[in-house]
Parts: sequence; structure tokens; C-alpha cells
Amino acid sequence: MKLILSTSNIMSGGPSVIRRHTFEKSNTELTSSLRANFTAHRSSPPTPTTNGDTAATRPQPPFKSWTTQQENTLWIPTHTPSPLSEPRESYDITVKLFYLPNVPADTRCVQTREAIDLVLKELGTSSIDLLIVSFPGISFDADDDEESDLDDPPSAPNSLADDGDADGAPEDMDTIVTTWHTLEKLHEEGLVSKLGISEFGCSRLEKFLPRTTVKPSVDQINVRDCCVVPKPLILYAKQQKIELLTHNDCTNVLPRGTLRDILGSGEKGMGVLAREKDEGERLQGEVQPQWVVKYTAVVKDRGVVESKGYFAVAELRE
Repeated sequence: MKLILSTSNIMSGGPSVIRRHTFEKSNTELTSSLRANFTAHRSSPPTPTTNGDTAATRPQPPFKSWTTQQENTLWIPTHTPSPLSEPRESYDITVKLFYLPNVPADTRCVQTREAIDLVLKELGTSSIDLLIVSFPGISFDADDDEESDLDDPPSAPNSLADDGDADGAPEDMDTIVTTWHTLEKLHEEGLVSKLGISEFGCSRLEKFLPRTTVKPSVDQINVRDCCVVPKPLILYAKQQKIELLTHNDCTNVLPRGTLRDILGSGEKGMGVLAREKDEGERLQGEVQPQWVVKYTAVVKDRGVVESKGYFAVAELRE
């Protein structure tokens, strides 16, 4: 069974001015927003007593009452798209697709289109301005003036490791290129105006660019030391006409065990997944995360974020 988890629009409390935006790490923002959305959908109203007082809240309803199953796909929670309120040309729409470890390249190509289709339907639009992809196991270290070599194992844990920044070996170049060809097709079809990559330094760019038809317009890197970008990368990106952007995302946006913790039957779980075989109608099996996508729609002339959210997709296998 496929599980589609959504945060809905996390800006629903009102648009946020970009300059005031809080830079919460993406894995923290994702998990906290999922929990908040699930809780909002499954919460029961207080039960009034005969004398008009409010009694204790009723037990939480079963997951089937606040989720929707369509054939072999379960939406958690039941989801309704939130189309943009103004004409398409009023927005800059950026999508970042996080590929997760241990997903074959051919499967990933199908998943890429699925992710884009979800976002387009969510926002009620036919195209996005910028699609950035993040490959598993690749991280940028400004201290080293370059990311680790492609064939080397991941570096020793650093101060961000507890946030899920490192998980698995770096993606190999053949898989990256195969995946990129799918993105090029989306560009050719007009679904995506510009393509971008994440955490690529000079060495990786030099190996990657000759194998592309549509070059990335953006290289988004996580700079941890006061936004100090290595000079060689600045010069090379300028030569290749690639815009360098910084970000606050994790390399591994969905660490192992996160979804089971959120959906499980524990104290902080949502009661979707069973711990034991006799837990009623709760689902049983192993949760295998597939990908995560983040979308942001900014109103150009006002510089505010009208819509922002995440989708996370996993497979539940017995």
C-alpha cells in the first residue's frame, strides 16, 4: 500500500513576509507540520454533559475516520487541494524534491513525475518556476572548500548529524544522471521552467555538467559558517552561469524510523500503524519512505509566502 502524507498549507494562519521567515530545519518543520495536520484532522470535540459543562475529550477516533483510501493508496490525512488565489503569473513557485536512500533510478523517475503532479494539483497550476533536487548522501562542507569525493564513504558525524543530515552512502553519478534525464523531460514539456541541484561543489559539477542536455540554473548549498561560499565554486558557477543559493535543509529530510514513530501506536503516535498483530484495524507492515517534496509559492509583487507545504510518500509492505 502507498501512503501519501501531507502537511497541507502550513501558511494557512496567514501569508508570511519572506524577510521574517523562520529558518527551521526542513526535517523538523516536516515532522512537526505532519503531526499538527494529523492532530487537527483526528481531534474529537469535547463532549457536553447534561448540565452544560464540558466533559473530558472522547477517545481519539480510528484512523479510517480521518484518512481516505483510494484503491491501494491511503491519504493521511484526508486531503483537499488548496489552489492559489491569484493568477499564475503572480507567483514564483519553487519545488524541492528530496530523493531518499535505497530507491532505484528507474523507480525514482516515475516518482519524480508523481511528486510534480501532486504539487501542480495542490496549487491548481500547470507549471512551476524552479525544481531543485536533493540526492541522498551528498552534503556540502564549506570548511573543506569542496564536498567529499564521490567514491568516498560519508564523513564522520558532525554537529548536524543528530538532525538527520547523513544517512547512507553518497549517490553515484550514473544514478544522478539517469534521474536528471527525467527532469530534462519535464523541462522540455514546459512543466518546469528552471532546474536546480543541491550540494554540488566544483568536482561534482565538472563530472555532471558534460552529461546533461539541460544544465542546472541553480546550485543550492548548505553553508554552515556565515554563508562563506568557497571562491573556486563561486568562479566556476559564474563561468557556467549557475546561480548559487543557500538553504537550511537536511540532506536526509526523513530519517529512518520517523514515519513509524509518527504513525505508530505509541504515546506520540497517531494510531495508524499497529505494534502487535491484534491491534484491531490498524495497519501492519514495514514502512519504507520513498521521497519528500516541499513546495513554496511566493507572491512576486508583495514578497510574501502564500502557500508552503510538504508531501511525503512511503510504501507499506508486509
